[in-house]
Amino acid sequence: MRYHSSIAAAVLGVVIAAPAHADSQVEVNIAAGRLDSAIFALGEQAGISIGLADPRMGARRVPGVKGRMTSYQALTRLLAGSSAKPQRVDARHWRIIAMPKRSKRTVSRRTYAAARSLPPSPPPVIHPDIVVTGQLVRHTIESDAAGSRLSLSLDEIGPSAEIRGTDALLETLPNLSSTQLGPGRNRLFIRGIADSSFNGPNQAVSGQYLGEARLNYNAPDPDLRLIDLSTIEVYQGPQGTRFGAGTLGGVIRLVPNAVQLDELSGKASFALAATQDGDPSVDANATFNIPLVDGTIGIRTSIYGGRQGGYIDDRRRDLKDVNQMETIGGRFMFRADPGAGWSVDVMVAGQEIDGRDGQYADREGDKLDRATPFAQPYRNRFALGQLVVRKHWNDMELTTAVNIVDQKVSETFDLTLPAFEPFFPEQPGLFRQRGEIRLLTSETRLSRSLDNGGSWFLGTSLVNNRYRIRRSVESDFFMNGIAGIENETSEATAFGEITWPLLNSLMVNVGGRISHVWLDGKALDSPTFARIVSETGGKRSQTDFLPSVGVQYQFADSLTGHVRYQEGFRAAGIAVRDDRVERFRNDKVAAIEAGFVYSSGGETGFDAGISVAHTKWDDIQADLIGSDGLPGTLNIGRGRIWTIDGSMNWRPLPGLSIEASAIWSDSRLTEPAETIVVSDPEAEFTQDLPEGAVVVQSDNLPNVSDFSGRLAIGYTSALSDDIDLSLSAWGRYTGESRLGIGSILDVKQGDFIDTGLSASVDFGRRSIWLEASNIFNATGNRFALGSPFTLPFGDQITPLRPRTIRIGFDAKF
Repeated sequence: MRYHSSIAAAVLGVVIAAPAHADSQVEVNIAAGRLDSAIFALGEQAGISIGLADPRMGARRVPGVKGRMTSYQALTRLLAGSSAKPQRVDARHWRIIAMPKRSKRTVSRRTYAAARSLPPSPPPVIHPDIVVTGQLVRHTIESDAAGSRLSLSLDEIGPSAEIRGTDALLETLPNLSSTQLGPGRNRLFIRGIADSSFNGPNQAVSGQYLGEARLNYNAPDPDLRLIDLSTIEVYQGPQGTRFGAGTLGGVIRLVPNAVQLDELSGKASFALAATQDGDPSVDANATFNIPLVDGTIGIRTSIYGGRQGGYIDDRRRDLKDVNQMETIGGRFMFRADPGAGWSVDVMVAGQEIDGRDGQYADREGDKLDRATPFAQPYRNRFALGQLVVRKHWNDMELTTAVNIVDQKVSETFDLTLPAFEPFFPEQPGLFRQRGEIRLLTSETRLSRSLDNGGSWFLGTSLVNNRYRIRRSVESDFFMNGIAGIENETSEATAFGEITWPLLNSLMVNVGGRISHVWLDGKALDSPTFARIVSETGGKRSQTDFLPSVGVQYQFADSLTGHVRYQEGFRAAGIAVRDDRVERFRNDKVAAIEAGFVYSSGGETGFDAGISVAHTKWDDIQADLIGSDGLPGTLNIGRGRIWTIDGSMNWRPLPGLSIEASAIWSDSRLTEPAETIVVSDPEAEFTQDLPEGAVVVQSDNLPNVSDFSGRLAIGYTSALSDDIDLSLSAWGRYTGESRLGIGSILDVKQGDFIDTGLSASVDFGRRSIWLEASNIFNATGNRFALGSPFTLPFGDQITPLRPRTIRIGFDAKF
């Protein structure tokens, strides 16, 4: 069934913006003191930016505020009794202005000059509409209004957010997509930049962070649980200038709640779920914040675990619900604040995902079962260590972060060849691969806010990533050994950026990043017939400069426009394809984006905008299936991607919000490489093929939906002084895409609707919630792959989890 026309009409009828979510409730704990310090703390806790129309307001004394509330409520309480009030700029930006009889225009240069004669105030010095708090870099033009950063809280995802992982983000943000091999081994894509369905030696196209720690380089998504987070930030790509290599599509950053040095607190959650025609599920987690030395030293720790019941049956083995998955993990954070502007943060995190079998089906049964002779389990073990040292003084900040990540991914695929009677009997077999990834990063940066509302930062970073993958076959039919791969990449980088106001309403941002990359690749366990295609082997180096420039103009208090240009790249490497160890080149993207954001502000009103982007992608790295059935990385040529994405948020009544968001993509392989031949499937093919050529039936890039959209409605009401009720409903359409490049992978996927409902009652420190997903019990096809070796012999689909009802309980102290 096709849903394009109905859903497109419904969503596009109201969508004209970059995502803007309703003001949700967060835990706020702000001490009494100066206004500038208070809004700095609120910005970090609520994931928003707050500006001062007049920097002199920062010296005003404000009361302490504590409790669970919206950003608007927190700002109103801070400013109670003063001559100032909060004004919403857009969904995540506020500014504090003087009460009536004062102009609402942006502060002039004369006002800033007068402010410089005043005694210096504690950080931060904030410009009304530009500075974003709670980011990796606090002072940058990148913001919701500039169209490159999307930010949301766990409340905006839903009551079950903390017991879930990346799938919760995919349901909420249409510009995110993913493969669906299973949690812990998927690849994430942002805004149409997608390359491959497999986990191979090439880098991920999207970067992932936990706080200051980079989680991946060429590893799959670790699928960390979204527990105890203050905000989730999505930087639309490319983001090479700030974040470096491997961020062609952008960056997803999980921001943990900070250690509170003056408060003993905790929370715990427990949830049960029932899935139609599947096993039940159970999840639990707990978080504790413990000050060790009041105001100086504290710790914060989270632990969690869960069992997700299976829902795929195996007809051949006569087994039910084979795709059960178990997750266990935790995070420990230590913070010391010795004074004089210094702080030290240490974080250790770990998680293990154990999948008992693949989550795919075939089309021969009821689309929730398959027939395979073996189980195909997988496991992801993830560990992280981080040290961050900061120094604040006046309007400057120095940050040094050192991180180490270790990830091991084990996968098993069915390699069975079907029988061709009477000549060939069935040939059972298994293919196993184990990836080992170690990532070391070190970054130091210095940032400063300027008196005129501008800012700058400078930084250096060192990265070392080692990726090893070993492969083996258990089959009587396949007698040859299989080469493994080791790619080690080292990167030294210097980067910087400056934001400068040219006029009261015009802000310009210019930055650049220069990186030198060393690559050392080699074959592991290589059979005698494998060979390197160059005498220089896998050792290479390259230097890249990635510029960026952005312009943001405020046409009126409620309307802002922007234009942004940025580049990104991925390093080269080596891969195995058709029994040969081959090199692939680095690829690079350049994107220009423009858009507008409108915001009426207030608890009622309308926020909307639109963003259009064009991306040019050179020497695209993609994985294809060779004649040996193995995926291998190849440069497939040059492509381009057009995207239009946006959302709206209408608040017709206090507590009621109606949201819509959507993205339209058009991706093409415009100049195929010599070894890629695009053929019309309905035409007779007579062309002579070069050696190693791959014939493809479409020039569409893989895993890029033509259209995806989401509609949601939410309502929050106070039933009494101590009881709040929240209701929400949503539906998301995922458009059609193709699995990959080449005749074997040229299969359709997507074109389905997912739906959900939730209700929660908050009693202050206790709450109970009920959530339903896939309400209409749609099957769908999220991903058309289970095993690349058996794909040529039958259709494979990855269905949606059937209708699931989940009930949960939360408690705080």
